[in-house]
Amino acid sequence: MKLILREDIDGLGKSGELVTVKDGFGRNYLLPRKKAVLASEQNLRQLEHEKAVITARNAKLKGAAEATAKKIGNLKVTLKRKVGEQDKLFGSVTALDIAEALASQGQQVDRRGLHLPEPIKTVGTHEVELRLHREVTAKIKVEVVAE
Repeated sequence: MKLILREDIDGLGKSGELVTVKDGFGRNYLLPRKKAVLASEQNLRQLEHEKAVITARNAKLKGAAEATAKKIGNLKVTLKRKVGEQDKLFGSVTALDIAEALASQGQQVDRRGLHLPEPIKTVGTHEVELRLHREVTAKIKVEVVAE
């Protein structure tokens, strides 16, 4: 039985793929749970149309993300924090702190897009990666200074 998958299924394929499965698996599991549709002419045409629409939408989003990356790429954020011995911070600088500082400069960013392997705990200049799109990232310079 030939089916078009509507969602990713481990061991079988990804969403939008044309797969061949045994009749019982398709009839008793995939079709009733709406995880796949029959591979008819009409469904194949609709699949091609949906792929074209998704590709166009992704290209538009990527273009907007690249434009935002150019604006944000040369920004520098300065944060003042209390410092203890050996230039170590009391507390740390997190993605939320950086997002709020960017918002105060007029750049709204989603804090979940800021990639910090671990919170910043020292004074100095640090580079933080901002993921705007699956394929587009920007680097932001974050300077932590003593209060």
